[in-house]
Order: sequence, then C-alpha cells, then structure tokens
Amino acid sequence: MKLMDRVRATLRVKCYSLRTEKTYCYWIRFFIRFHGIRHPATMGDQEVRQFLVYLASERRVVVTTQN
Repeated sequence: MKLMDRVRATLRVKCYSLRTEKTYCYWIRFFIRFHGIRHPATMGDQEVRQFLVYLASERRVVVTTQN
C-alpha cells in the first residue's frame, strides 16, 4: 500500500474528519516535494527542522507543537 493510502486509512480508522484528512495529506505532500520527492522514511529530524524553518521564515506560517 502506498504512503498516502496508509495515511488516509489510518486517519479514517481514528475517525478524523475528511477536512482534517485533506489538510494532513496536503502538508505531507508539501513536505515530500520540499525535499525533492524523497520518501519520508528516508528522512529524519534534520529534514523536519529544515521544513519548519522554511515555513516559519519564508512562508510566515506559525508553527506550534503539541505535547
């Protein structure tokens, strides 16, 4: 099963709304494209940090974390 199919299936099992599913899938695709179409399994903390810095500095997206 492809990555995005697994993501959607997981979100549906957890009863997330369709709007939330679409939003999560959008950001996952954006992250993958940002790193040159690499599979997320091949990336680590450094790639996540680079992406978040890009969003905060270039796109002016407010990044928050949940505990």
